[in-house]
Amino acid sequence: MEAGGRLERDGPNTLGTSRQEPWWEEILESLREPLQLLLIAVGVAYFLIGQLDDALTIMAVIVVVSGIEVFNELRAKRAIASLSTLGAPTATVVRSGAPVEVPSRELAVGDIVLLGPGDRVPADVRLLETAALRVDESSLTGESVPVGKEAGAALEPGTELGDRRTMAYTGTLVTAGKGRAVVVATGRATELGRIAALVEGSREPPTPLQRSMRELSGWLVWLALGFSLAVPILGVVLARLPLEDMLLTGLTLAFATIPEELPILITIVLGIGAYRLARRNAIVKRLAAAETLGAVSAVATDKTGTLTENRMRIAEVLADGRRVQAPELAGSPTADRLMTAAVLANDAQVTTLNGHLHFVGDPTDTAFLTAARASGRDVEKMRAGSVELAELPFDDERKRISVVAERDGQRSVAMKGAPESVVAVCSSVLWDGRPVPLDPDLRERLLTTGEAMAAGGLRVLAVAERTLPADSGLEAGAIERDMTLLGLVGLEDPPRAEAEDAVRDLHAAGVTVFMLTGDHPATASAIAERVGIEPPIPVRGRNLDGLSDADLGQLLTNTRVFARITPEHKLRIVRALQAHGEVVAVTGDGVNDAPALREAAIGVAMGRVGTDVAREAADLVLTDDNLATVTVAVEAGRVLYANLRKAVRFYLAAKVALVAASLVAVLLRLPVPFEPVQIILMELFMDVGASATFVAEPPEEDVMRRPPRDPQAPFFDRSMQLGILAGGLSLTAAVLVPYLWSWQHGAGMASAQTAAFAAWMIGNVVLAAHMRAERAPLIPRGLFSNRAYLVWALAAVLALLLGVLVTPLAQRFHLASLTVAEWAIIVASGLLIPSWWEVWKHARSRRTNSALRLADG
Repeated sequence: MEAGGRLERDGPNTLGTSRQEPWWEEILESLREPLQLLLIAVGVAYFLIGQLDDALTIMAVIVVVSGIEVFNELRAKRAIASLSTLGAPTATVVRSGAPVEVPSRELAVGDIVLLGPGDRVPADVRLLETAALRVDESSLTGESVPVGKEAGAALEPGTELGDRRTMAYTGTLVTAGKGRAVVVATGRATELGRIAALVEGSREPPTPLQRSMRELSGWLVWLALGFSLAVPILGVVLARLPLEDMLLTGLTLAFATIPEELPILITIVLGIGAYRLARRNAIVKRLAAAETLGAVSAVATDKTGTLTENRMRIAEVLADGRRVQAPELAGSPTADRLMTAAVLANDAQVTTLNGHLHFVGDPTDTAFLTAARASGRDVEKMRAGSVELAELPFDDERKRISVVAERDGQRSVAMKGAPESVVAVCSSVLWDGRPVPLDPDLRERLLTTGEAMAAGGLRVLAVAERTLPADSGLEAGAIERDMTLLGLVGLEDPPRAEAEDAVRDLHAAGVTVFMLTGDHPATASAIAERVGIEPPIPVRGRNLDGLSDADLGQLLTNTRVFARITPEHKLRIVRALQAHGEVVAVTGDGVNDAPALREAAIGVAMGRVGTDVAREAADLVLTDDNLATVTVAVEAGRVLYANLRKAVRFYLAAKVALVAASLVAVLLRLPVPFEPVQIILMELFMDVGASATFVAEPPEEDVMRRPPRDPQAPFFDRSMQLGILAGGLSLTAAVLVPYLWSWQHGAGMASAQTAAFAAWMIGNVVLAAHMRAERAPLIPRGLFSNRAYLVWALAAVLALLLGVLVTPLAQRFHLASLTVAEWAIIVASGLLIPSWWEVWKHARSRRTNSALRLADG
């Protein structure tokens, strides 16, 4: 119906959203997070006690964290904006009986639109008339090749999106043919609009680290404040120390023990890890995603453009009575004639770009031209030597294309199309270079072979030719008969070269790989089998519609391949996996992948061929479009998480040591082992500086042979707690031994505190060395494998020597000169006491190796 016959319109044909939340509301929402409230409280406390510099530092952290939260909220809106750009800017509409071009946003339900090659479909339309219409729906459904459309096709109720031949959808691209259609949905009511709504409504789950940090913030601050009050009180009551000194000590302990640097430390570790991933072709858009990579237990990957190359090529040919791989065709006597016919019955165009030859058109047609050129044929010369007299274009009724061409005064017909359609008009088949009559038995054998090739995931076409008499007419009935079949050609979108290795490496690391595609089940099964996704038996998307969430969860325990699925199906599968405790990484490059990319714990988009929508919705973008980079990213995530645990463990062990050494001293009625200015130096230079060096720690050997970590396991598990306690008490003992020895031998308070400070510096370096690995002993790993640690360790030793030997520095930090005996006790204590850790790791390593040898025996 034309516009004039409609009583009301539907509003703009856009993906515009409802009222946008003001930026200041988004900032306030982020500030209501528990960790943010904690940081605000600590910052205010520092303002009240006059520590302005520290208060400003904390406020800067608050601003950065809030900015990240707001950025994540705005990213979904950018994804919607990217979706909007997929809509055609203009559309050809029938108005008052004549075609006119109007902005697509003005379309409404009932408008009649005209479609032609190169047009982007402006709205969801029902086709009224079609002429060889083919539409590229790969970004919407994942279909590898353009889909044939037919206005008069009969569809069953509930036909899947990829099989709706009477419909064309917003944002898809017309590659061939023409069509006339009526608009049935605009804006948010379109399939593209539904995807926009799914992206907007999807929420990223909190990462395991975020959950752990919230748990930590609930009790660690109060514990630190408690000790910061207890030590001064005990110092005044038991040791009779001056009240003013104890108040200053209490404030300094609060500064040193409240973990306000922990968010900064985590950001440093994640930021450096993200930078390293970027150097390996994986750009991290959200810092927390770098940590989550280490917990990935399932990868849900698209097929087209992710597991495959997203280009068609000839894979197999049935010629001269035998099935051969494409390269073997070169020696066949039929090869030249088959390729010539396929090049002539072909709508792809030859263009030159930057001095290089390119083929533009339907991917199937360009695959034939590419194969012809690869076999040494000059495509332009082949076409230039023939004059096209007539063409019967491909349509969904005939399912074939025929071209009549004249070469050297001889007319011939070249035909290409569906096997059942082409074979039906053939009377002979070329066999070893000679035509053989095509009897019913041979015809059936050829079609059966073609079906077997299709069952293997190939798109099968037949190619035929015929010499045309000079007096023959050029109508279909005259030229499309008595053809000679040259062969059957199987085309495929081949798997990426690295896909099989990537899937195998992920399986070895305990990561389950799923394929979620909108393509045909046979194609999905063939690709899954070739890349090693098992079992390769697909489940169709429509079979999920009647399943409950519980039934879907059960299905996912033994099904790895899903075909003909919609974005809703993909999103539901991701949610079901995450509901069952999986940490899911979703890879994809199309519009249809965007909701699942947004919902998943890790969304991974292809950077080169991926759509803007996919890249905006993702957390990780692969700049090389290489699936193997996902494996690299998972390994990097595991290493990063392990190093983060080591850094936090060491950082908090130093906090425990500081509190424990101070508490033991006042319980023994002695002064606190450190001056406040020394505590500040130890905190800023030693603890945070040492922790940051852990990010450079190389991976332990078994990092990709261990299963993914349990995402429900707390960051501060029993192993972490024992490590913090053991490390803290080791450093406490290393400090107290020289401190108490100095008091016992009559040294003054300045000398005793200098001994404690020196022992802390040395013990810190040694403890950090032993904490660099959780399981492996230090010596086999190599003491010099972490250059950042070596630089820090040398700087710490140098700072200690300068602080003691250079008089102005010694006065500034309240350090005294030490005797040789005191230095001997300090060095021995700092080196030996924390080294029990290495002895324990060696013993455990021997037990593990013995157990493995027994198991192998």
